[in-house]
Amino acid sequence: MALQSSPPEPGRPLRIGTRGSPLALAQAEEARARLMAAHGLPAEAFAIVPIRTTGDAVQDRALAEIGGKGLFTKELEEALLAGRIDIAVHSMKDVATVPPAGLAIAAVLPRADVRDAFISDRHAGIDDLPRGAVVGTSSLRRRAQLLARRPDLSVIEFRGNVQTRLDKLARGLAAATFLAMAGLARLGRAGVGRPIPVGQMLPAPAQGAIGIEIRAGDAGAEALVAPLADPLSTARVAAERAFLRALDGSCRTPIAALAEIAAGRMTFRGEILRPDGSARQGAEWSGPVADGAAAAAELGRAIRAMPGWGAP
Repeated sequence: MALQSSPPEPGRPLRIGTRGSPLALAQAEEARARLMAAHGLPAEAFAIVPIRTTGDAVQDRALAEIGGKGLFTKELEEALLAGRIDIAVHSMKDVATVPPAGLAIAAVLPRADVRDAFISDRHAGIDDLPRGAVVGTSSLRRRAQLLARRPDLSVIEFRGNVQTRLDKLARGLAAATFLAMAGLARLGRAGVGRPIPVGQMLPAPAQGAIGIEIRAGDAGAEALVAPLADPLSTARVAAERAFLRALDGSCRTPIAALAEIAAGRMTFRGEILRPDGSARQGAEWSGPVADGAAAAAELGRAIRAMPGWGAP
């Protein structure tokens, strides 16, 4: 692959691998637009290559039952290792905290809104739901956080892309559901939901962040995507993922984390919950940005060492 502002090979565009969902394609388009702007190249210098993942193909079971969030990245990473694509664009909250051998996250783009959105055509928020109301979500974290606040509610599985979930809601399968504000905004549907304050529902680690993965040691790809990396977003995501990694987080473990940066200092909050919301354990830290990942990892290890909060 050539360096700087040239395509990887004469006459061949750089192949950007992505899931095929509307949101994933929107994220890939954002990455392409940023690459075009950074290097002064036309759209034709980059080809978006949709790849169907197991996570997208299997919609009738919870992610935890079929292998976890890695099923949204597995086929993309296989294509990257095999050389069928040159880079892969991911939602960072779907990316394993330890990358497969031979791959690396080379850039985290400027982060979007981290908050969850409450979606309902009948109710204004979580506390307005009537007792016993049915809420749909595919997120174990959101389920646990919701039940911790409202144990009287009934939570059902809600898999599918954004439009599929909105269609299920419109058919009356649930009184409410949740989506990420960032995803709604990227699809031009920011007005669909009401943002939930992070103090009420702490987001998933790396929510709202887009990452670009490359083959480790591919200097050309690294140089090409380097201008897209946002230092503050990178630091925030690194801290949140360090907390997740220390807790051995998976789709069977409800974990939330948020790092925020102001005036050169990071404030970090993280929590782990029982899947039924019956208990939660949180931790907080504030200090220099450069220490964020190490401090978050230490918080995670401290919680993991507590009785009852070790790896399942």
